[in-house]
Amino acid sequence: MRRGDRRPRDRGLYVEIRIAAPLERVWELTQEPDLHARWDARFSRITPTAVRENGAQEFTYELALGVHTIRGTGVSLGEKRAGAEQRTSALLFTTDDPLSPLGDGRGYWRYIPTETGIRFITGYDYEPGWGPIGRLLDPIITRPLVWWLTAWSFDRLRMWAEQGIVPERVGWWRCLFGGPRASARNCLSSPPLRRGAHNRGASPSAADATSRGREHVLDDAPRTLNELGDVDAIRRRGSGAS
Repeated sequence: MRRGDRRPRDRGLYVEIRIAAPLERVWELTQEPDLHARWDARFSRITPTAVRENGAQEFTYELALGVHTIRGTGVSLGEKRAGAEQRTSALLFTTDDPLSPLGDGRGYWRYIPTETGIRFITGYDYEPGWGPIGRLLDPIITRPLVWWLTAWSFDRLRMWAEQGIVPERVGWWRCLFGGPRASARNCLSSPPLRRGAHNRGASPSAADATSRGREHVLDDAPRTLNELGDVDAIRRRGSGAS
């Protein structure tokens, strides 16, 4: 490939984990805001604020960092069709907090049933915060850290769904005292057939074709992502409610 023909590198984040639990259980733990905030270390609190006519849920979120709490707004839309095996959820989020390393973002979840449980997948991307410094640090520090935090959280979700181990038992320091340990290594960072590997010993199936051949992670986003509008609309609605 000639230098001028090189395609831009996909910077979107992909995280996949296999969960040996019923689809309804995984759906519950990920779609209920109070439960979601318990296992997902990217959030300290998720508060629903309004429901749109199409069923999309608007919300505010917080991430408490001790000396500062990052706050933002978002909207999500879950989709489960009658008779359909797979389910999806689309998301937009934004924040005006200048201290947030993440700015505007969008992404999705996919729930793909397998013989042993669920392939739970996320693909998302965001604009770096912190201005020029943030754009410089994002590919070398922020983005790898955000991927790791997402993957670690996914494994905490897996332990809750499979074994009933509540997230509060899988904290940052509890494993040092013999407590349950979550590991980001239980997740994939790209679709199985793209990297020629499968997670947790699962065999290939038709469902493994998800995202295969896609140029960008968000190319595989469900159509509902476009139904959410854009982050500017979230800001306008948030300003009108304040």
